[in-house]
Amino acid sequence: MAGHSQFKNIMNRKGAQDKKRAKMFAKITREIMAACRAGLPDPAANPRLRAAMLTARQANMPRDNIERAIKRATGGGENATYEQIRYEGYGPGGVAMIVEVLTDNRNRAASDVRTAFSKHDGTLGESGSVAFQFNRVGQIVYPAAVGDADRMLEAAIDAGADDCVSDPRSHTLTCAPDAFHQVRDALEKTFGEAESAALTWKPLTTVPLDEEKAATLFKLIEALDDNDDVQNVVANFDVADAVIEKLSAVA
Repeated sequence: MAGHSQFKNIMNRKGAQDKKRAKMFAKITREIMAACRAGLPDPAANPRLRAAMLTARQANMPRDNIERAIKRATGGGENATYEQIRYEGYGPGGVAMIVEVLTDNRNRAASDVRTAFSKHDGTLGESGSVAFQFNRVGQIVYPAAVGDADRMLEAAIDAGADDCVSDPRSHTLTCAPDAFHQVRDALEKTFGEAESAALTWKPLTTVPLDEEKAATLFKLIEALDDNDDVQNVVANFDVADAVIEKLSAVA
């Protein structure tokens, strides 16, 4: 998604990386624990756990942290029950946003998400108010070095993917949600472990933003990202490269 990658380009240049890494590890730990409780603690038999562990490895999360999370989920030492919730709303400039939450306190999560939207010129809507502007897809990303565009497109089709978009940095494959695990596993046999692989939301259209609205939107996304309950934020914005460079320089 263009909007997601544009935001990441800015966030990757910001300071306090240790703090952000700790927050990321906490989110991944929560997802690993929820995956274990929803199925078996064996990634070979639990696709959700396998996806969470892939995310952990791509984030350079230590193996000990992963193993501790699995033990905490299966050893009965923690009684928290995590609930998956999806919030929808509009950010600055009418950008449609979906916020995916994994929380042990629904009231706290709702209050925190609503506050973030209110403080940054956004409006939290009802369930279904913006989801129609996105398609739910499986998304698998490989670095460009694994093969040329033609080879990746052929492999994507053979694996059952719907599309493969290549650029100088990466190959991004998309597929139907119910084909995600099959496609990911087939590609791994040829190219090894993906750079990232997850179910996400792909916008049907994007909303162009000027510098002022983009800056406010990025503050909203950052505020949501900093919340321990929030697992994922997607938005259908598009910002010119010149604006991205300017915002990155002052971030």
